[in-house]
Amino acid sequence: MVEVDPRDALIVELREQLAQRDARIAELMAKVEALTARVAELEARLRQNSSNSSRPPSSDAPGTPRPAKKPTGRRAGGQPGHKKHERVLLPPEQVQHVVELVPKECKDCGRRLAGRDREPRRHQVVEVPPLSAIVTEYRSHALECGACGTVTREQVPAYASSAFGDRLGALASLMVGKYRLSKRLVKDALSDMLGVQLSVGSVVNLEGEMAEALAPAVLEAGEYVRAADRAHADETGWVEGREEGRGQRAWLWLVATALVAVFHIARSRGGKVARALLGEDFAGILVSDRWSGYEWYDAGLRQVCWAHLTRDFQGFIDRGGEGGQLGEELMHQRNRFFTWYHQVHEGSLTREDFEKRMPEVEREVGRLLRQAAVCAEKKTAGMAREMLRWEKCLWTFVDVPDLAPTNNFGERCLRHAIMYRKTSFGTQGPEGSRFVERILTTVTTLKLQRRGVLDFLTDTLHAHRRGFSTPSLLPTPASVQLSNAA
Repeated sequence: MVEVDPRDALIVELREQLAQRDARIAELMAKVEALTARVAELEARLRQNSSNSSRPPSSDAPGTPRPAKKPTGRRAGGQPGHKKHERVLLPPEQVQHVVELVPKECKDCGRRLAGRDREPRRHQVVEVPPLSAIVTEYRSHALECGACGTVTREQVPAYASSAFGDRLGALASLMVGKYRLSKRLVKDALSDMLGVQLSVGSVVNLEGEMAEALAPAVLEAGEYVRAADRAHADETGWVEGREEGRGQRAWLWLVATALVAVFHIARSRGGKVARALLGEDFAGILVSDRWSGYEWYDAGLRQVCWAHLTRDFQGFIDRGGEGGQLGEELMHQRNRFFTWYHQVHEGSLTREDFEKRMPEVEREVGRLLRQAAVCAEKKTAGMAREMLRWEKCLWTFVDVPDLAPTNNFGERCLRHAIMYRKTSFGTQGPEGSRFVERILTTVTTLKLQRRGVLDFLTDTLHAHRRGFSTPSLLPTPASVQLSNAA
């Protein structure tokens, strides 16, 4: 039997202990690295706000600093020479009551005055008469035939089967869709203002009827958008249904032209929804953010929103490091061409000079993004690579006159819907979603065209109840002229 040297056994044991220690150290170092990365990620998330990410301003913590505006040297308020804004007096034929204020004696010597002023100074006071609902009672008579004894009752007309008239039904939908009142507040408002007593369920029923009445006009509006030469697209989160006590994730989509905006609620944020809204044959310029739901569309016909890019560049700066320095240079290039862009619209720079200056900026932005994709920190490098995927879409506005470099128009159209969502918490189901998307389409489109909403909704419900053709949301020559003037 070979004897083992105790010293050799000790050496083996020590080596095993060292190996275990090294393995433990490696394990702890890996955890430290993971935790360090996690802390950095959480700190970066805490530093996010509306100026350097896609978060809305309403999510900013109190005291979040806002970008400082450059002082203009002008006092606050109206500037010397600016056009005065005054309420326009109604013409005399639209005035119901006139009070003639004629002085009887001279304010200085007291002598009796005679005659009338040919051009008196006019002052108008607008008042609302006491509001009350008009109730129409249908009395359905039954008469017996003297020959055969059959009793015949004259039926209430189908258009009067609802207990609430056309304008009242339109007013209830308007309060929800434009003024964002809850169904219970609509019930209370109609009771307080008109003395009309109705239930929350009646408000829901009127919404359903209005949704059905608006269907043809909204369908026609969708066809108009699909045939447009340019459109803005955007989407935001929504909640639909209350299955098992919880709302299901959905999205509110928007496709808007200068005069028509179409909304749609879907359970998907995928490209299929965007394809359906825009249509497979859409051949116009599409302005959107970089969401993958739009990547199916021809990059040569897309304009990516520079407002989003601006926030991302600010994110580069706030994260610091090599990416922060590159973010500063990218922001400088962005500010250069936006200054030129605004000068073109002000008339101090020609469009031709603008187009001549832009290639230098395009090359420099591309170079900086490529450098950031290689040299910057992980998150910044990843965002730079993602921007480079859409590099062709960054500069479409340079080649297309009157095309905005941002999707601000689309976001403005969507803002009312976002505020609606915050107070309504979404919709209970598909029926509610159809009403919301159709009333938002109607309200937003009519606002773009500067047309009255209440009269449109009243006429729509009136025609629907009688089986007539409902009014159209397509632009009229008058609405186009008003929008151009605005």
